[in-house]
Amino acid sequence: MKKFNADKIINDKTANPKVFGIGLLVLLLLIVVLRCFYTVDEQNNAVVTQFGRVLKVNTAGMYFKAPWQAVHKVDMTTHGTGIGYTVNGEGQNITDTDTGIMITSDFNLLNIDFYLEYRVSDPVAYLYNSEEPEEILANIAMANIRTVVSNYTVDEAMTTSKSQIQADIKEAMIKELEKRDVGLTVVNITIQDSAPPTDEIVAAFKSVETAKQGADTAKNNALQYQNQKIPEAEAKADAVIQKANAAKEARIAEAEGQVARFNQTYEEYQKYPLVTKRRMFYEKMEEILPNLKVIITDGNTQTVYPLDSFTAGSTGTSSNTAE
Repeated sequence: MKKFNADKIINDKTANPKVFGIGLLVLLLLIVVLRCFYTVDEQNNAVVTQFGRVLKVNTAGMYFKAPWQAVHKVDMTTHGTGIGYTVNGEGQNITDTDTGIMITSDFNLLNIDFYLEYRVSDPVAYLYNSEEPEEILANIAMANIRTVVSNYTVDEAMTTSKSQIQADIKEAMIKELEKRDVGLTVVNITIQDSAPPTDEIVAAFKSVETAKQGADTAKNNALQYQNQKIPEAEAKADAVIQKANAAKEARIAEAEGQVARFNQTYEEYQKYPLVTKRRMFYEKMEEILPNLKVIITDGNTQTVYPLDSFTAGSTGTSSNTAE
């Protein structure tokens, strides 16, 4: 294609004004036509608008637009940002205490850092539904991170539950971003690091761990003591029960024997009432009389002497008794 030299045409005083005008018009048309063509690479989408109204969204390729139409290219690749830390010029991670300190379900403080990967899911919503979609994304991330971390203990957040925390945060953020419709979505979020925030808290955390170990030791000792004492107590209880059962059986046998003797006596009484009464009287006297003291008195004297003192050959103790 032949290149037009506008300066030469302008400076050429001998040029025909008509030729000058045609050349200028051709130059302007060429500039307009060249500006009406645009290309979109694989990393971007192009949003074409006309007087502020979205006409279409183009992916990779070459396209033509009217001069009064505008093209806004949106990067569709995955981006990443740190939450809870910043990277200095030397490539070192510096803790951001405003965003990195979280509180757990057991009321401990934890410094936990995340790396968030996100991309544009809807270029039109990204351009026109909000003024600062990345700022909205950061606020949604912080809100959901704090909510999820607060559901776990400090031990779980530092050790066994990292994967579950990441999955919960990602799911919650995707739902919230769909609700807000800012044109962004979460690709992935990972925990970079988690630790107590300061030296004082580290020391307190170690003290808590030591106390937990001491509690576990005391609990184990208590269980060992329990396992030792319970069999002893059960053995004593069994001995008491066996002794009580033996006493019960003896009392029952004794009572049954007394009942049998009574029934036997009653049968004899029915046969020979007088003889049985006398025999019972004599048996009771034989039981009572050996324990009695025999005293001899004329009924008038106030000093009496037991008979057993004379029969034993020793002086008995006198007692004043009024007959």
